[in-house]
Amino acid sequence: MTNVTPFYKIFSSEAVPQAHTGMEQALDKSLKAAQARFTGGLSPIALAAACSDWALHLSSTPGKQLELVEKAFRKAARFGSYTALCAGNPDTDETCITPLPQDKRFRGEAWQNWPFNAMSQAFLLNQQWWHNATTGVEGVTKQHEDVVTFTARQILDVFSPSNYAFTNPEVIAKTVHEGGMNLWRGWQNFVEDTARANAGKRPAGTEDFVVGKNMATSEGKVVYRNHLIELIQYAPTTDTVRPEPILIVPAWIMKYYILDLSAGNSFVRYLTSQGFTVFMVSWRNPDAEDRDLGMEDYLSHGVMDAVDAVDSITGGQKIHTVGYCLGGTLLSIAAASMARNKDTRLKSLTLLAAQVDFTEAGELTLFINDSQLAYLEDMMWDKGYLDTKQMAGAFQLLRSNDLVWSRIVHDYLMGERTEMNDLMAWNADATRMPYRMHSEYLRQLFLNNDLAEGRYKVAGQPVAISDIRAPVFIVGTERDHVAPWQSVYKFNLLSDTDVSFVLTNGGHNAGIVSEPGHPHRHYRISCKAKDAPYIAPERWMEETNTHEGSWWSELAKWLGDMSSAPVAPPVIGSKDYLPLCDAPGTYVFHE
Repeated sequence: MTNVTPFYKIFSSEAVPQAHTGMEQALDKSLKAAQARFTGGLSPIALAAACSDWALHLSSTPGKQLELVEKAFRKAARFGSYTALCAGNPDTDETCITPLPQDKRFRGEAWQNWPFNAMSQAFLLNQQWWHNATTGVEGVTKQHEDVVTFTARQILDVFSPSNYAFTNPEVIAKTVHEGGMNLWRGWQNFVEDTARANAGKRPAGTEDFVVGKNMATSEGKVVYRNHLIELIQYAPTTDTVRPEPILIVPAWIMKYYILDLSAGNSFVRYLTSQGFTVFMVSWRNPDAEDRDLGMEDYLSHGVMDAVDAVDSITGGQKIHTVGYCLGGTLLSIAAASMARNKDTRLKSLTLLAAQVDFTEAGELTLFINDSQLAYLEDMMWDKGYLDTKQMAGAFQLLRSNDLVWSRIVHDYLMGERTEMNDLMAWNADATRMPYRMHSEYLRQLFLNNDLAEGRYKVAGQPVAISDIRAPVFIVGTERDHVAPWQSVYKFNLLSDTDVSFVLTNGGHNAGIVSEPGHPHRHYRISCKAKDAPYIAPERWMEETNTHEGSWWSELAKWLGDMSSAPVAPPVIGSKDYLPLCDAPGTYVFHE
């Protein structure tokens, strides 16, 4: 009898060949990747879920609705009284609402004159009402509340009167004074920027800052190279050096030379001038072929290969290590793994704006949930890496007033150009992130917080920050949108060693590049013994005195106190690690 598939089974899952599953998944990922090009990598489903959560809970809370109606009437009455006051006394200094300290849009004197004062006050009152509307709705998850609040702020910022030529008194005054030439220059700036962006070129002015010529010029040699890193050993600049070397592990989300910018603000030059032998990891800029590189690869072929090389070159001297941002997180993982394995080669850890607990990782967590990560993974799957444009766009969103709208006003309406500096030029020299590594990093560290909670595994076994016994020097920055200092401070909760904590002014990058003599720099510092009680960050800030100047000198003293007496400088490289080329190496030039 002929075998015939029953009709009802033709379209059942049993009748579908399993090989098609891969094709279906590829189709889904390809469609989402194509969609992501239009959404900037933001998941519309994640946004819709947050907005639905907020809207549904708000619709079921009549008390909150009445409160918002009452607030709207009160704000309208306050604004009406204010406009009446301005009509009778145009020179009044009274306001009905004060901008937040970080909001600089309406600080100019021209904004205090009618009718622009009324425009700015109406905008700020509206912004405040929407903040009240999107926060404090009972039942909404914290992340959804943050997403809705952030989204509302971004939409409102589009309509700020400071963004338009006819409602910005400073633009109007400049246009009248220059006969419109500022708008002509602004149009030329816009055309140039658009042409550069379409051609994949860096912003105007970056051509004056060239790696190897006036940036990343500290003398040294590449003494080791593998597929992932080049290791640079810098030449000594003093007659004697401390025997213990310093190994710096920067983040691979950026080029290493932020720590070796110009001659006057080079962290590397400062450390060598203080009598230290310095090594630097220079990460390779990954491409599509590197899609399967994971966190384990970055640990073993990045940090551990560098440690092995430094250990061999310096004859077994214990190593001072420095990790910046994501490099500091990876260095912490390496240190915990080495401590678990009784590897005592590390003399100390210095963590610069680096996190090991990600529960309060700032506004970046807005983009971290299962829906958003699945969407991001599909976008990376298409190319094999996270493109630099997606990363830059995310960071610009977090500081849209400073990085987007203020630039539009300054460059295109005022017709001016912000003078390029070395830090801005470095910031435009972005890198990519491999598909697998970035997915593991976001899921295991950001989303699941595995490292802080003892689930992060190295070589199949979990590691714990509390295993680290080497003393630790930690730096946080006051205005950090990437690694908020309160999050960086959480190392104190997980550690079982002596910790020196520094809080410096500035942001994630400018606060770290804080050379002695830099104007308007200050910092706080305290040292906590491993058996001392924990102090909450807010209390710590209140009780810790402020010092003027650069925190670099504190680090140099701390490293010096833990180092042995100076000796003659070591040679560069060794018979097992022969110099390969001059610094800054070759990987730093990979586009």
